[in-house]
Amino acid sequence: MNRNTFYLEPVSPFRLDLTVWTLRRRPDNAVDCWDGRTYWRVLGLAGILAEVAVTQIKPPERPQLQVMINGAPLTPSVKAAVTSALDRLLGLRIDLAEFHRFAARQPRLGPLVRRFHGMKPPRFPSVFEAVFNAMACQQVTLTLGIRLLNRLAASYGAAFQQGERIVHAFPQPEDLAGLEPEALRELGFSRQKARAMIELADAIATERLDLEALSGKPDADGLAQLQQLRGIGRWTAEYVLLRGLGRTHIFPGDDVGARNNLRRWLRLADSLDYDGVARMLARWRDYGGLIYFHLLLARLAEVGHLEGGLPCSI
Repeated sequence: MNRNTFYLEPVSPFRLDLTVWTLRRRPDNAVDCWDGRTYWRVLGLAGILAEVAVTQIKPPERPQLQVMINGAPLTPSVKAAVTSALDRLLGLRIDLAEFHRFAARQPRLGPLVRRFHGMKPPRFPSVFEAVFNAMACQQVTLTLGIRLLNRLAASYGAAFQQGERIVHAFPQPEDLAGLEPEALRELGFSRQKARAMIELADAIATERLDLEALSGKPDADGLAQLQQLRGIGRWTAEYVLLRGLGRTHIFPGDDVGARNNLRRWLRLADSLDYDGVARMLARWRDYGGLIYFHLLLARLAEVGHLEGGLPCSI
């Protein structure tokens, strides 16, 4: 094993803890790992499997991250691949200064943004992974969705072992292509989800579909193309644009948990539907996704998840 370290300086302000919790969402997420100080994940880097561990060593206003690579030599290509992945996963290069200035003038929004000052909007490392996360969480609780994804990683993701500890990467399309739906049914996925997920993996693995190409398309085109795929409706498509493509103006209005977070924050007596969410967010429509993330953190704080993390192994 090779163990190598380098350093990154995110655009300030930056808080690793808040950003990681926005990414991982639940304390038992076994792909995006957090122990209260260090974030780590197994990544495939040009055919090399490596564990990448990130620790913040300087404060939010002048942040610096220590990045340790375990399992791969620190060549220029590996360093570039790790940096690119972390830029996406942790929003390192995103400048939220304009949003912060805007929020400071808003009586309702300002306190929420100040409370979680330093959070950057995360993205999954691929649009494929964003779609699978969304599919896993359709019509089930977020807690169950995360556990289904843990099982998927443990069963089909590449395994990184150090001593007795084993951590799995998130599966790639080629890891799942060609499976029978019953294989995912055994993990707890519904028959419909299993069929849609394997069909998607097959299409990407055989280069009949390029989800990363959506990054160059307008929102409407991206939403339309995604909804042409089996198992993807409006909520999944909007979720993918936000968490897979970084469209931080999008608030997935069909997300029941997010609606409830918005209703509690605005102290509304009545529940919200999709159109109601749009009306409530009209004054902040350019920042809907950022509000979505801040409200997620508020809810995680309310139930006590932001206090620390759990050991990460499968």
